[in-house]
Amino acid sequence: MKKYIFTLFSFVILACISCDDVLDRPQLNNPMDSNYWRNETDLRLYANGFYVNYFVGYNSGWGVAYAPLRGYNFADDFAKQAKQTNFENTVPATRGSAKASDANETVDWLTEYAGPTWTFAWVRKANIFVDRLENVAKPNITEEAYHHWMAVARFFRAFEYSRLVSVFGDVPYYDVVFDETDEANMFKARTPRNEVMDKVYDDFKYALEYLRTDDGDQFLNRYIAAGFVTRFMLFEGTWQKYHYNDTERAKKFLNFGKEAAEYIMDSGKWEVNGDFRTLFGSQDLKGHKEVLMYRHYDSSLGVMHHVASYSNGQETPGVDTNLALAKSFLCYDGKPYEASSVPDAEKLDITHMILTRDPRFEATFWDAPKTQSQTLLYATKFIDRTGPTLSDPSTVAMYASSTNTNDYPVIRYSEILLNWIEIKAELATMGGDAVTQSDINLTINAIRDRDLDEVAKDKGIQKTAPMILSEITASFAPDREEDVDPLIWEIRRERRMEFVFEHSRLLDLKRWKKLYYMDNEKYPDTMLGLWIDMPVELPSYLEEGNDGKYAARQVRKEDGIVVTYDGTNPQDMVGYYVPLNAQPRDGFTDRSYLAPVGKAQIDQYAQKGYVLEQTEGWR
Repeated sequence: MKKYIFTLFSFVILACISCDDVLDRPQLNNPMDSNYWRNETDLRLYANGFYVNYFVGYNSGWGVAYAPLRGYNFADDFAKQAKQTNFENTVPATRGSAKASDANETVDWLTEYAGPTWTFAWVRKANIFVDRLENVAKPNITEEAYHHWMAVARFFRAFEYSRLVSVFGDVPYYDVVFDETDEANMFKARTPRNEVMDKVYDDFKYALEYLRTDDGDQFLNRYIAAGFVTRFMLFEGTWQKYHYNDTERAKKFLNFGKEAAEYIMDSGKWEVNGDFRTLFGSQDLKGHKEVLMYRHYDSSLGVMHHVASYSNGQETPGVDTNLALAKSFLCYDGKPYEASSVPDAEKLDITHMILTRDPRFEATFWDAPKTQSQTLLYATKFIDRTGPTLSDPSTVAMYASSTNTNDYPVIRYSEILLNWIEIKAELATMGGDAVTQSDINLTINAIRDRDLDEVAKDKGIQKTAPMILSEITASFAPDREEDVDPLIWEIRRERRMEFVFEHSRLLDLKRWKKLYYMDNEKYPDTMLGLWIDMPVELPSYLEEGNDGKYAARQVRKEDGIVVTYDGTNPQDMVGYYVPLNAQPRDGFTDRSYLAPVGKAQIDQYAQKGYVLEQTEGWR
């Protein structure tokens, strides 16, 4: 199968393969033991059913779960009009599946936690795969094939449990299939997080030992799996360090993540290549040297998405980037703006920031205030260079509605590099080898040396200077928190610049135990836009409306004073833009790091004589 693998999954695989109740009763549309698991073709077809849940890309149609921009927009990088989105503050009436055997295989998630809801359908699907490989398919295939497909099954089981644990902490662990009459398993208590993650560790180890290094274009292989292992092991290792202060367990997971990253890096198969915008706006990522795996979209096959439409300069995303994120971008001399010698580095309006910041800033945002953005800072990262320049992009299918066809890099080499350098820096704080300048050159500086496209060059955009390790001292970043190592602080900054609106930011805050960065009152920049001279840059915002009234436009001065436009003071409307009626989110506590389960799920356990404990902090 060629590059169209993801497009085929979206409407063929899920239509013909389902594990719904495959253990419980015959169904005419399900593969049964008597006529399935005969050969590798059957196994591949079953495995393909996992792809749309784990390699989501831009999702499809109007789907937003795990999609950049439209899904990942809850973190300290984003703001909106009115009240900022709250963390969950009450136990839900119900959450996800009522029973462990329920098999609703939808691509679903919880936005506030960037992970799955309380459902074990995908765990069950993986366990069915494991069971059928062991008990049905094994005599029909070679030993090598058996180990490869078992590695595929165990990889997906570990993937699902990694995400479930990131959301709920302790979760029931299942590694066998069972009937609905087996209430002891059906209503199993939550397994401690450490036990679950040890099982995840073992599954991932097996996967990296037995997965094929090449199973065909766009099929899961050892390199792709290793890429995701770096992500999940970095998460768990730093969670163990910052939440539990458990150095030994932190090192266990971080060392495995380092090993997985080095397997990819040592292969020489990938490199940071091409310009930043092409990674997200290309109509075909096949052969891109920075991309380990991508999701391909094709209108002729009916597989499209809508994310580019919300990057086309015309549509309103609804949640937009804030001043806090913009301030975090380095200047092109490689220094924070407060310490930079770049001319006009201190001017925080869009015109000057485009020209003075790391090239990823220009590649991520439109270069003028956009009223379609609630903060006036509009993201154009997930579309090609042409779309936002059209007078009416809604007339072109690839830029409009849910008919977008640009590809998405599901896992890319730059993430592997940033995961690796962070892992090494974290291990160095626990007695591991120190980070060297060569390590920085191999990772951060390779990313900073990424090509500029012609649009960026024509604007005068400059590459960011290489990081010099000896310069990263306690005084390098004026905004650094004292409890964060200076080098780790700068590695975190690189992640923030690289992954805007992607999978990373909220999960990073969770694992670093830094959710308080989302406190709008403590960090007011999280609820502001860039500096704007409204009479000059956006005079339409000072015009009288059809009702004879003026909108309550506001700016915040450097001294914190907020000025409201009243129709007589246009000269005062110069400052950091305040989104209309912006209000801080409600207060939150450490319980927000993990999600509660639903009351209905707890009650159902109790009705059967079992106990499902509520999540830590929500009891």
